[in-house]
Amino acid sequence: MARYHAIVESRSPAAETFGYLATFSNAAEWDPGVLAGEQLDPGPVRAGSRFRLVVPFLGARMSLTYEVIRFVPGREVLLHAANVLLRSTDRILVTDAADGSTVSYDAEVRLRGPLQVLDPLLQPGFRVVAERAAAGLADALSGRPPGRGTRTPAAAPAPSGGAAQPAGGRP
Repeated sequence: MARYHAIVESRSPAAETFGYLATFSNAAEWDPGVLAGEQLDPGPVRAGSRFRLVVPFLGARMSLTYEVIRFVPGREVLLHAANVLLRSTDRILVTDAADGSTVSYDAEVRLRGPLQVLDPLLQPGFRVVAERAAAGLADALSGRPPGRGTRTPAAAPAPSGGAAQPAGGRP
C-alpha cells in the first residue's frame, strides 16, 4: 500500500475551494498524473456522484471511476475507485484559514490480487507522482480562484520519467 498526505493552502474561501476539489474531474487541471477527467453524473456533487479519471499506469492508460462515498458539504469528500489491479481512496478535507482555506489531502493506493506482492515497491514511485500533484494543486489554489472551468483533454501525453507510474498522482 502506498500513502501520501499533503497540506495545501488556498487563497480562496473554504466553500469555493471545497466545491472545486469535490468536483474530482477538476484533478485534470492540477494533477499532472491525470490525463483526463469527467463527471459521470449530472447535477451537484453529492454522495454517490461518480468521476472518471484517466491515468498512466505501468506504461499504459487506465480509466478509474471514483465514487463519492462520504460527502460533508463545504468540508469533506471521500472518494473510492477500484478495478482488478488496484484500489484508490482519496480524502479531501477543507477548513477555513485566516487568508483563505487549508486543504488536507490524503491518498492511498493498494494493489490487488497477485500484484499485492509489489505493494512495498509502489511507495517510492507513488510519492514522486503525488508530490508533483501536490505542487500542481498548490499552484492551482494560489494562482487563481477555484472553479473557473475544467480541462478535459481528449488525449494527453503520459508523463516521462522512466519508472512505472502508479495510478494518478493525487496528493
